[in-house]
Amino acid sequence: MSQKLDRKVAQLAARDRELAASILREAVRIPADYVDRPAADGGDAVSGLSNHEGPRLEYLRRRIVEIGAVRSPKDVEFDEYGNLVWTVMDPDDSMPLAQRRVIYFDGHSDTVQALRGQWLDKFGGGLDAYDGLLHWDGLDKEVLREQLGYLPPDDEWQHLLFGRGSADQLGGVVAQIVATRILLELAPLGALKGTIIRSYATVSEEDNDGGGPRYLVEKVWPGAGPERIPDVVVLTEGTGDSTKGALGIYRGQRGRMQIEVRVTGRSCHGSMPWEGLNPLEWGGAILAEAAKAYDARQGFLDDEFLGHGTRTASWARLETPSDCAVPDRFTFRFDRRLTVGETPDQAVADLEALEAVRAARNAGLQVQVSIPVYDQPTWRGYRLGNAQVYPGWVTAPDHPAIQAAVNTYQRVISPHLAAGGRGGALRRDPRVDRWIFSTDGVGFPIPVEAHHIEISPAKRWVVSGAVKHPPMFGLGPGIEQNTHKIGECVDRRELTHAIAFLARYPAAFAAT
Repeated sequence: MSQKLDRKVAQLAARDRELAASILREAVRIPADYVDRPAADGGDAVSGLSNHEGPRLEYLRRRIVEIGAVRSPKDVEFDEYGNLVWTVMDPDDSMPLAQRRVIYFDGHSDTVQALRGQWLDKFGGGLDAYDGLLHWDGLDKEVLREQLGYLPPDDEWQHLLFGRGSADQLGGVVAQIVATRILLELAPLGALKGTIIRSYATVSEEDNDGGGPRYLVEKVWPGAGPERIPDVVVLTEGTGDSTKGALGIYRGQRGRMQIEVRVTGRSCHGSMPWEGLNPLEWGGAILAEAAKAYDARQGFLDDEFLGHGTRTASWARLETPSDCAVPDRFTFRFDRRLTVGETPDQAVADLEALEAVRAARNAGLQVQVSIPVYDQPTWRGYRLGNAQVYPGWVTAPDHPAIQAAVNTYQRVISPHLAAGGRGGALRRDPRVDRWIFSTDGVGFPIPVEAHHIEISPAKRWVVSGAVKHPPMFGLGPGIEQNTHKIGECVDRRELTHAIAFLARYPAAFAAT
């Protein structure tokens, strides 16, 4: 039966490739209907970004019902936070719900800024951030190669689907949708036996990593029964690498945090700067010293698996009366990635200890170093109000969830790939690795001592230092080095194999 299920899953994933591509293409395109329309006419200049996912999610909800990715329309809904969630299981399964393996599929539905004008300018009008490939005429492939981390050989470009969000991370969400359709279709062959699938298209991940899962941890799981608590979380964020290959099985990531530095000086007319205290100049010295300290790796740890901690300036705002004045306040932020052994408190202390901070204070300026709170409302109006600290996590390679992932890859992906493959191409052998960037996985860890959520030992959660979390890993279409870039694209072959993996994994995991 298992070999028959392997064959059918692969066949149906190939059958549904164009269906998946069409859903993905439209999900990428939808903001074009809103970004240039006046707000009075229902327009939204930031449609598709964090907290502005509504039109895209309404479309995906409708398509989930239309293609049969749920048994009934009541099986797909929006939660209070704004996540789109749909549930599938086998109604003919005699196993009690409390004893079934609960499998979460998780992918975020928001994107970063499209920068539409740059797409059109750089590629001679041949590529659009929303409409994708417009025409090949005048499209300079070398310019595109310079922009992206990996592209297949020219004679394979017919497999590419372009547009903002194609690789990060709408392709993964679409893979979840089509996989649940296949799971329902193959339920008679045991594809869903002993499992409950809860599939999420989360919101606000780009602005507030893990906000969707954090909402579940804080508001849904406390007091919930075992049928709500995950036994494993499969993250569909892109797991491709431009040199190691596509569709890796990623079992961990560094944490991250935002650190805000607010430098307040004294404003005055620019013609007599001695009357003021210039926060831009003093703040610039802090930025320069922080960059130099990172380049020298002063105060940064390294981990053999997750890599070293990083820090980079990522955002700034200047408050000034005019461009001919000494400003009043300069506020900037650092994106700090935390590896094993690094803590948020120490990361803040390292900045506090900079000589440039001390010098600015001695000169009479106020310098505040803090962790900002994310208080923006989601598209449904929910304010999570969390400190912008996002813990890293690792699932051990010998955990049954990871072993089942390797087994699944070998069953439904490896047999359909040739040996070899270079750069970011698909590989026959499964590659177990880790993300460079961050994912929704940061929203799931909770303190080890927390007891507000009942977690059965049978769920085999992972304990890592001061936190515990469900076993997690990722497999999703998209090359990490292609995300957030002009010319972002995904290879539809990756989409097909990701769908096959997601449709076969539940039965493989249930057997562990």
